[in-house]
Amino acid sequence: MAKVKTVFICNNCGAQLQKWQGQCSFCHNWNTLAKFDAAAVNYRYQALTKNNLSCKLADINVPDMPRYLTGISEFDRVLGGGLVTGSVVLIGGDPGIGKSTLLLQALSKISSERRALYISGEESSAQIALRAQRLGLLDKHVNQAGELQLLEEVQLQRLQVSIDAIKPDIIVLDSIQTIYSDVLSSSPGSVAQVRECASQLTRIAKQSGATIIMVGHVTKEGALAGPRVLEHIVDTVLYFEGDTHLSFRLVRAFKNRFGAANELGIFAMTERGLHSVSNPSALFLSQHKHTVPGSCVLVTQEGSRPFLVEVQALVDTAQALNPRRLAVGLEQNRLAMLLAVLHRHAGIVCFDQDIFLNVVGGVKIVEPAADLAVLLAIQSSMYNKPLPHGLIVFGEVGLAGEIRPCIRGQERLKEAMKLGFAIALIPKANIPKQPIDGLHVIAVERIEQAIEEVKALGA
Repeated sequence: MAKVKTVFICNNCGAQLQKWQGQCSFCHNWNTLAKFDAAAVNYRYQALTKNNLSCKLADINVPDMPRYLTGISEFDRVLGGGLVTGSVVLIGGDPGIGKSTLLLQALSKISSERRALYISGEESSAQIALRAQRLGLLDKHVNQAGELQLLEEVQLQRLQVSIDAIKPDIIVLDSIQTIYSDVLSSSPGSVAQVRECASQLTRIAKQSGATIIMVGHVTKEGALAGPRVLEHIVDTVLYFEGDTHLSFRLVRAFKNRFGAANELGIFAMTERGLHSVSNPSALFLSQHKHTVPGSCVLVTQEGSRPFLVEVQALVDTAQALNPRRLAVGLEQNRLAMLLAVLHRHAGIVCFDQDIFLNVVGGVKIVEPAADLAVLLAIQSSMYNKPLPHGLIVFGEVGLAGEIRPCIRGQERLKEAMKLGFAIALIPKANIPKQPIDGLHVIAVERIEQAIEEVKALGA
């Protein structure tokens, strides 16, 4: 009788060893190796292709990749135009921010045309039905979620059997941290379990053509919990952003193999769930009747979408030896760098001032095109003089005081003109080739020149 071959798998990192030892050679944790049958383990690593023959890239027949529209325009935008057949999407965010709500709404719309399955490892079917009723998805005149299939399961092998039987086109898994495999003895949510379950579910998506959307937990720092390899396995990574005390939510794409990365979707949270915001610029602009000191309107670019946000600055005399520098929605280190540029090249001294910076609406600006708006807002607050009415700005500021161009300047100017802004202070390299009717464009090359132009306009 042939001897049964065994392997030892680490419950912490998932590493596979041929011999038992007290300490794992990969993660260096003690007493984490468990014994398994090698035949039961090796099935996980079967190849996706039927043969191992190579072929020329030009000879590959690329089929059309159909997309499933979710019926939610902003969700389709951030996905790159809809869900791709056989893709795996990972979406994360803070608890209670609206991940399950958005996916239930999307799946309810899709279920009228496609076979959809909602797998819940955190809530019961009754709780999901209660949410659908609260969102109005079960109303007789709507009847969106009537065909949606629900499944309460956390064991990976039983999930595979159910998926093979139902054969859904779209699968939502809420959440990946609750799923566990019998192959590993570690608890659900551990590094080894998350990596194992995500790998097997990705294999199911690629072989069956089903689209899988996985919900992921986040850490205290806001990053997706679990191993970093989780983000490498999936095709698309989405993050939910926004303050739970505010009425709008942002969904940002950090990775997308089938669309543009850094795309942004904007939603408003209501009693009936999340609704797409068609005009985000109006959402993030202040409602002041008159211009106020320390306020500057910036045209920012998120993915393929330009929209306007308001940057506010408050400069006050410091009451302590170390002045405070606080930035909300902008990078703290970049604020310190811009203050040094303002002092060196524009002669504006702020070393004895407390400076507080805020982007209205809780938006996070990561592009350097906000530099010019930040400096003009600080200068306006320091001298207590509002910027001219109807002024929009954008531009990156270098350490030598020069103002560098920004990408897609033409689209930014068109967005500003659409909302009734009449003056644009922009880098010289972003001057439009054709004049824009109703928009007075002022091009500058250096920060001191920009401040002089603003003073000449009456600020």
